[in-house]
Amino acid sequence: MRAALIVSLALGSAACGGGGSSSPPPPPPPGPVNLSPAFTSGVTASVQENVIGNFYRAIAADPEGGAVNISVTGGADQARFTYNAVTQHLRFAAPPNFEAPTDANADNVYEVRLAASDGVNVTSLDLRVTVVDVPNGFRVRRISSGVLNQPVLLTNFPDDSGRVAMVELGGRVRLMDPTNGAVASAPMLDITSEVRRQGEEGLLGLAFSPRFIVDRTFYVHMINASGDTEIRRYRMLATDIARADTTTADVIFTADQPAQFTNHKGGSLEFSGDGLLLLALGDGGGGGDPLGSGQNRDTLLGKILRIDVSGDAYAADSLRDYQIPASNPFATGGGAPEIWAMGLRNPFRTTVDALTGDVMIGDVGQNAIEEVDRIPFGATGLFNFGWSRREGTQPYNGGTDDPSFLLPVTEYQHGSGPLTGASITGGAVYRGPIEDLQALYVFGDFISGNMWTAPLANLNPGSTLPSSAYAQRNLSFAPDAGTIGQITNFGTDGTGNLYIVSISGQIFRIEPLP
Repeated sequence: MRAALIVSLALGSAACGGGGSSSPPPPPPPGPVNLSPAFTSGVTASVQENVIGNFYRAIAADPEGGAVNISVTGGADQARFTYNAVTQHLRFAAPPNFEAPTDANADNVYEVRLAASDGVNVTSLDLRVTVVDVPNGFRVRRISSGVLNQPVLLTNFPDDSGRVAMVELGGRVRLMDPTNGAVASAPMLDITSEVRRQGEEGLLGLAFSPRFIVDRTFYVHMINASGDTEIRRYRMLATDIARADTTTADVIFTADQPAQFTNHKGGSLEFSGDGLLLLALGDGGGGGDPLGSGQNRDTLLGKILRIDVSGDAYAADSLRDYQIPASNPFATGGGAPEIWAMGLRNPFRTTVDALTGDVMIGDVGQNAIEEVDRIPFGATGLFNFGWSRREGTQPYNGGTDDPSFLLPVTEYQHGSGPLTGASITGGAVYRGPIEDLQALYVFGDFISGNMWTAPLANLNPGSTLPSSAYAQRNLSFAPDAGTIGQITNFGTDGTGNLYIVSISGQIFRIEPLP
């Protein structure tokens, strides 16, 4: 009996595999938890009234290092803002007015909700934007003298630092703090050895990519060592957003210039409201358009050209890195496809209105008339302003008028009086914080030194505002130091403050009263 029990126990033990009762395997360790994105940009911002420039950049990061998409998803005042999903900048859709707030609570505190998503989790941020009152009145303050060498252009440096970029005719771009005029010791770009400086030649224009904060790209308009026009593209150093990487220089456009003339090279370079690059070229020089450029559809001189630098339709041509916008008037034939506007003598300074997107052109005249032309945003067709068969509204040198020629929106005559001059410096539509200057086109004359304003609402295509309607600004723009003259540019910063640039090296800032 005892032996049978032992055998039975042994068999039972063998049947159980030699151990006790079996246990299920342990569960696998939990997978990693996806952490939500986190905003690092603030929850409040303040903006001076009337300002429509970028005032806030939404920044968020994914703890795992993944991509984050930021969008505007709500808030009581969401409709009052415009958000750029590429640069992540926020701006007002229309200029805010402290005296007439349009926020939901009518208390000048605008509320908008931002959302950051990593594709799984979403984090929200409720941003409160306070609009600040700006007192009436303004002053003109000289912020720099004797530091810059022949400055010809001031434009916003779009890295959110508040700095401006200054173009020197000899070939340097320098960064300045416009609150005190301090200029960085190291230039942003120095191509003095590659620029020809004869007559009106030199480094003439500068435009930053609309996506600069992301792509770190900018463009320059210059006359090269051979005397021809070049548009170059550069990128900033990977380690320093304030310094150009000169090894990235890429000539994207060239235009032959006549060897016998060193004037009428144009010089403006702007991005339009729809992201296309506008470059202004004069008629090539000499008096009276001896080359016949103005009305020649097959030459690029005497024109404003429009190109798309987001692609390259000329891969086999290393000096032609762009595409032709389909709506250019000669995109499919009949003239040079780059042409957008023609019949111009020397459009040295053009600007794009920050609110409307309209292009304002200051075209330097010959012997009698200086003119301003306007192309509304979104307008299509060929814009022909008549030179050299017409100077302003008048026939030139026996030239016959044509129904296709467009009238300047304003013009003034040559002379020495308060409403005259001899060489227009195209200006800018004021969109800064000063109430008294809102929506005024501010411009002047290089020779006479006169400065004027005219309401944009009175500068309408199809009619010509007489100079008698100008408000002369020589007294109201009188600076705290120095004398304004030989104006090469009316430039703006990211807040819309207006600056007057003199080739003498003086820079003046029009600003609200302290």
